[in-house]
Amino acid sequence: MAQRLIVIGGDAAGMAAASQARRRRDRSDLEIIAFERGHFTSYSACGIPYWISGLVPEPEALIARDPQTFRAEFAIDVRMRHEVTAIDLERREVLARDLESGGEVRERFDEVVYAAGALPVKPPWAKTSAGGVFGMQTLDDGSALRDWLESDPRPRRAVVVGGGYIGVELAEALILRGLSVTLVEQADQPMSTVDGDMAELVADAMTGLGIHIRTGLPVLEIEERDGRVSAVVTAEGPIPADVVVLGLGVRPNTQLAEAAGMPLGPTGAIRVDRRMRVPGLPGVWAAGDCVETLHRVSGMQVHIPLGTHANKQGRVAGINIGGGYATFAGVIGTAVTKVCDLEVGRTGLRERDASAAGFEFVSVVAKSTNRAGYYPGARPMTVKLIAEKPSGRLLGAQIVGWSEAAKRIDTLAVALWNGMTVDEMTALDLGYAPPYAPVWDPVLIAARKAVDALHASGR
Repeated sequence: MAQRLIVIGGDAAGMAAASQARRRRDRSDLEIIAFERGHFTSYSACGIPYWISGLVPEPEALIARDPQTFRAEFAIDVRMRHEVTAIDLERREVLARDLESGGEVRERFDEVVYAAGALPVKPPWAKTSAGGVFGMQTLDDGSALRDWLESDPRPRRAVVVGGGYIGVELAEALILRGLSVTLVEQADQPMSTVDGDMAELVADAMTGLGIHIRTGLPVLEIEERDGRVSAVVTAEGPIPADVVVLGLGVRPNTQLAEAAGMPLGPTGAIRVDRRMRVPGLPGVWAAGDCVETLHRVSGMQVHIPLGTHANKQGRVAGINIGGGYATFAGVIGTAVTKVCDLEVGRTGLRERDASAAGFEFVSVVAKSTNRAGYYPGARPMTVKLIAEKPSGRLLGAQIVGWSEAAKRIDTLAVALWNGMTVDEMTALDLGYAPPYAPVWDPVLIAARKAVDALHASGR
């Protein structure tokens, strides 16, 4: 009899694991069932803000593979609108509820992949029945927000609570749709993924786009009128709102896993080894936004929910389930975003991360341009590097600038991944042509400045 693989979660990690396992084992050897509570499989959650704004015309453009494709081409039995409600590791069974009919199904498994993702952080004040308040985690969430924006009466005033990636990107999306937008952030800066001096550049760009930014401001409650949101109440008074988007971050979706006996790590996410196995539980795997992983620079376990990691982790799990051998090497936290035309990139440790990890370091900020100064379209670019003392090893980098800025972070990510020093980086043979860079690339200028700072500190 064929073995059976159950996959819990039908997005990046889960379907990557299922697909890779199928590529290595045919249906006569391995039966695969995937449960997904939503309406979509394998979609780009990162693309949702661009669908909201109208830059992406249809949600189908965000879907890499639909359930029919998985069934026809991969022989994967995808059960849409099915929510797994219990996992019994002793009996090797999962219990799932059909969200359309209300019925329940029980399926046995030999192997199980837990890829339930993450859940939006929702503080008590956000738990309201008022219409017009949205988390933004899934394509279903995006669809609900689009419907509200096109409902009657049309919303005119938006409040985005939270200044992380999703908050900043949705604030821009709502501006592009013609709404008046206020972004409220409890911390003293938006974009806490970069240091404060770099976040100021982002805040300036957001203000220039017409976004009102309120930092250092806790939210207390949501007010409603006639069943619809009417205001976000803050410590400094109410902010009128016809639509509220919550961008408060996410937490790993581990309730089922923990109830089944899967171990959690210090981040609250599931512990896995480098092959994505759950320790001590044969045949149990986990991947994606519900797991923690090793940060290659700090050496600490971290929870960094990104689609890039989820796809790679799912692929690793699937290769191993299929009889191959693969490992996930860890993360360094590389990420990019944009505010209008301003691009933001970061990798590795921020200053506060480096301090928390016990490093002694120097940090430098170098200002340059994205192209040769005389070439049309040359605009400012700011590069920040953090380097360990006295070794000079790169610990982290951040870039804020216009075109050609964000993807430069990849050069720094490769240097960081391979343990390069800023001294070694000054000799990097980077491409040069006036339309793309000054003769001294901003990365090289920043590396030279970091070397000077290390010498000045008594390296």
